[in-house]
Amino acid sequence: VVRRRLLQRYEHQPFISCLAGFYSCRWKRYQRERTEPGKCCCNMVNELKISTDFSFCFSLVFLYTWGEGKNDYNSFDWYNYGNLGFWFLWSLVILIVAAVLFTYTSLLLVLAMCLLAEGQQLYLHWSHKIGTFLVLGFTISSLFALSILWRDHRKTVRLSFQVTAPYLHIGAIAIMVLLSWPVALHAIRADKKVIQVVIVGPYLAILLFLFLIPLGMYSPCIREKGTLGPKPALIGHRGAPMLAPENTEMSFLKTIEHGGDGLETDVTISYDGVPFLMHDDTLRRTTNIHEVYPNETGKAASLFSWDSLQKLNAGTWFLKNKPFLGMGSLSKADQNQAMNQSIYTLSGFLRLADSHNKLVIFDLYRPPERHPYRNLWIRKILDVILKESKIKRHLVLWLHNSVRSFVQSVAPGFQHTMGRKAPIEDLLKHNIVKLNLVYTDMSSEDIRKYAEANITTNFYVVNEPWLYSLAWCSGAHSVTTNAVHLLKDLSQPLFLMTPRQYNIMWILTDLTSAFLISVIFAL
Repeated sequence: VVRRRLLQRYEHQPFISCLAGFYSCRWKRYQRERTEPGKCCCNMVNELKISTDFSFCFSLVFLYTWGEGKNDYNSFDWYNYGNLGFWFLWSLVILIVAAVLFTYTSLLLVLAMCLLAEGQQLYLHWSHKIGTFLVLGFTISSLFALSILWRDHRKTVRLSFQVTAPYLHIGAIAIMVLLSWPVALHAIRADKKVIQVVIVGPYLAILLFLFLIPLGMYSPCIREKGTLGPKPALIGHRGAPMLAPENTEMSFLKTIEHGGDGLETDVTISYDGVPFLMHDDTLRRTTNIHEVYPNETGKAASLFSWDSLQKLNAGTWFLKNKPFLGMGSLSKADQNQAMNQSIYTLSGFLRLADSHNKLVIFDLYRPPERHPYRNLWIRKILDVILKESKIKRHLVLWLHNSVRSFVQSVAPGFQHTMGRKAPIEDLLKHNIVKLNLVYTDMSSEDIRKYAEANITTNFYVVNEPWLYSLAWCSGAHSVTTNAVHLLKDLSQPLFLMTPRQYNIMWILTDLTSAFLISVIFAL
């Protein structure tokens, strides 16, 4: 009878008491039960798998997925601003929540492993059970929402694997080494061969898969020395919006100050025919219109006269909202300069770019119906480019596609740029020399194919060093970025290594882990 019953101990063990206290919320000395040698407790396995393992895995996936999406945090916050009507760094909140959930489930998993190693049964406290199921529900629903509402984010994660996969592989091997301890412990305690196979078989299969997965791994940053192309040029997205209010003179001056190669902006036209720089349809986000014209905050920006637009401040919002994560603090001089920014004209923008010999690229927004310049806006913008600013034509990357033939006839010399992928024959037929593509369309094969036809590629918006490194390794000619000041200092791509270096890293990782796992199983 005694042999069949679980061994019971009442003596005080500080280490186990501490583990059980955190895991089961049992801090007093209590009756602890050991599993009988040779038995496999189904409840133990189920509780560990359902309430801890799954929550840990999904929280890890969610943290990685959201963490790698940092490049688009500003776009995410801007999207929420458009729907909610006020600015807040929701992206930062989600990142903190993801980190907290992952930390919580990781600690529970470590506690469970330690208790199992001591032969203790797992009694997860009801509060932890609720917590793990909440984590599971939140992470699954969040991943599902991301896949539906932000489909391009999946492409971002896939791109990230091209640079992080070698290091994720090492992390996965390290986890398998740590798991070998409880796996070996339970395999040894099992008195039936079938149970041992059930425990060890899946573990070894996963381990073998991880050992061999580098054979199918691809990264453009794993390349021979001397094959890396030149560093991609940097085009300031609305200037330097992490250092100054977007689309203002200060923002473009900051881009030039930090060595940017070009300037990107958005152009609309006022009710009386003055082209000016504004990205949004309305003036709510980037001006103080709620103070100057409180009854017209929802009015289209192009329906204001230039005199009315000049009365608005285009910089105080930047100091108040701090639109980018990790912006840092501005100097007193920069704060004063930002507070005095106004809406910038296209003419002033072009003169500034021409005086510093910088490339310019811009999106053009057609005025709404009943606007006096709805059918004359392209001519008006061309007049500003050709007659008022007189910018050197080779500096203009003309992106607008609807009247390209007309523009080519009246303004030869522009570098005509297409905003989507197309067959090379069609691009050459329309004298396209550059593609301006969203970064999720990045492909080293396509970049090489277009380069062979003397068509360069620009990708937008690239803010994170890992993504810029991928563009560099893939052969991109330029990128549009919010972070010229950060990417300019990058001397070489992150994660760059030769195939020989990677093979050594891979083989050493596999051999070392195999040795450690063998020692653990032998002990």
